[in-house]
Amino acid sequence: MLYWLHELLHINILGYITIRAGVSFFLALIFTLFLLPKFIQWAQKTSSVQPINTWAPDRHKGKAKTPTMGGIVFIGATILASLLTIKFTNVYAIGALLTLVLFALIGFQDDYAKIKKNENLAGLKARTKLILQIVSAIAISCFLCVFADFNTDLYVPFLKTPLLDMGAFAIVLWCLVIISTSNAVNLTDGLDGLATVPSIAALASFSIIIYITGNVTIGSYLLMPNFDVGEVSIVATALMGALTGFLWHNCHPAEVFMGDSGSLTIGAFLGYLAIISKSEILLLLIGSIFVIETLSVILQVGSFKLRKKRVFLMAPIHHHFEMKNWAENKIIVRFWIISILSNLIALITLKIR
Repeated sequence: MLYWLHELLHINILGYITIRAGVSFFLALIFTLFLLPKFIQWAQKTSSVQPINTWAPDRHKGKAKTPTMGGIVFIGATILASLLTIKFTNVYAIGALLTLVLFALIGFQDDYAKIKKNENLAGLKARTKLILQIVSAIAISCFLCVFADFNTDLYVPFLKTPLLDMGAFAIVLWCLVIISTSNAVNLTDGLDGLATVPSIAALASFSIIIYITGNVTIGSYLLMPNFDVGEVSIVATALMGALTGFLWHNCHPAEVFMGDSGSLTIGAFLGYLAIISKSEILLLLIGSIFVIETLSVILQVGSFKLRKKRVFLMAPIHHHFEMKNWAENKIIVRFWIISILSNLIALITLKIR
């Protein structure tokens, strides 16, 4: 709508991506702060609360009556704020909204099944969830190929030119990036606010990278690839604003959880941002906490199957520190610090080419 006003009334300031990105941030923040308390009240009345995994540490038992599925609220706020601020003719921005919608639907189905059966492990079957993620990731990847005719070159940090042209294999890589990041954020979402701040930090980094990638002047100066993706930074800042509003109620002790409808969607969206900014490799650093959490699960499962021994007291790794009697706030804040520092390092690498 804002871009339409820019064209209709010749309000030049509304044509700038930076201005509309700032507006989208605050709109999503306001929408979330307004809607989330109402959602929490509704969830408490209807017993739409988080079923606690029987294997979780004992301290989690006190969270059994905490409302879940808050992701529906902040994803909805993100989409609404984006629709009010983006340029609708930009195919990459439409792809961003498509990613949010598809994975929010998958997460909602999983959350709803858990609430209905009042059992943490009674959501969508792992195979069903994976199939839905694969289908959605393929749809997004094909959307980029067909409607955006997106470049299939693979870029790596520190190199001025692409490493290689992936051709048709690009779709395989893009699907892997979207699905793995989606599940990685989902694994991290185990403590109050633990996944929220690293997600905000990652979105901030990608907002900057995507804006640069979409800007010919700055992109050329930094020797980065150039695509018309700048408009997507508006959707990214909208999600940052929505998550900031969500954090107001999600910080310890949490009044609401995001559920799979939030975590799966955030992860998929981060994967999409990595793809369109040609930062698939840099995503490992930008999403360092999500990578660490995922590796801890892989190591734990692999070690137990091969050696019948555990590497950690419990996986994902944040539960390991819980078992070592670290205070929940200490675990959360230290993980936040690691995430922020890794994102700063990722941004520094942009200049080293």
